[in-house]
Amino acid sequence: MKNKALAAPYLVWMVIFTIIPLGIVAYFALTDSQTGEFTLKNIAEIKDYLPVFLKSVWLALAASVICLIVGYPVAYFIATCKKPSTQRFLYMLVVLPMCMSFLLRTFAWVSLLEDTGIINSLLSTFGIGPLPLIRNDGAVILGMVYNYLPYMIMPLYTVVMKIDPRLLEAAEDLGCNGRQKFVKVILPLSVPGIISGLTMVFVPAVSTFYISQKLGSAGTVLVGDVVERQFKTAYNPNLGAAISLILMIMVFICVAVMNRFDSGDGEEMTAI
Repeated sequence: MKNKALAAPYLVWMVIFTIIPLGIVAYFALTDSQTGEFTLKNIAEIKDYLPVFLKSVWLALAASVICLIVGYPVAYFIATCKKPSTQRFLYMLVVLPMCMSFLLRTFAWVSLLEDTGIINSLLSTFGIGPLPLIRNDGAVILGMVYNYLPYMIMPLYTVVMKIDPRLLEAAEDLGCNGRQKFVKVILPLSVPGIISGLTMVFVPAVSTFYISQKLGSAGTVLVGDVVERQFKTAYNPNLGAAISLILMIMVFICVAVMNRFDSGDGEEMTAI
């Protein structure tokens, strides 16, 4: 009974700042902007933005895969460092960029990539350029990878750290070389961290809007951009809420997958 009382502030917080806002979004998504009556018109209009959804998902998936390719070796290197002090220092370097403003980090890439930016100015001294480094999908993916890479490294680092060294010793005793040990032991035990990292990168990447506005072209319109326009310029909050509702459903699916694998990870580690 005492434990339940201690959870009361958390439950109140969740109701006020999570359940009620979600209910308001659902209400606007399922009501008419003029009459306030129940309607599915806003949900039906989302089909007009299907190409935007597909592009957002495609760019978010590309950024998630690149984060995995880049982040896994980094996380593995940090987790396998011999000295705990070195591990803490390297982990701090991963987390440190997150202490800086998201807007400032993104705007810094504008200064680097624009036609008169630092990179093109440096290349011009060698008679190269200016190269089209900005206002394209590649620049948007780069911005996503830079901003969300720590979200991939952190769960991977945590999972690799949990791997029992005795399992690796047993694999070596059974004749596994370095590649076989990684493929048959380390990689399978890393799957929960991979799923968690992909989810943590994909969810914010698919709904971002500032990165696409600063690093993308006029044709790089993502779901987040559409939602922002509905609230700020089109003045159609009901449609914006409907699009947000679909995004929330996607987020819930990703979180459900993440929780499922996290539960499996806990059971697996207990069994070991």
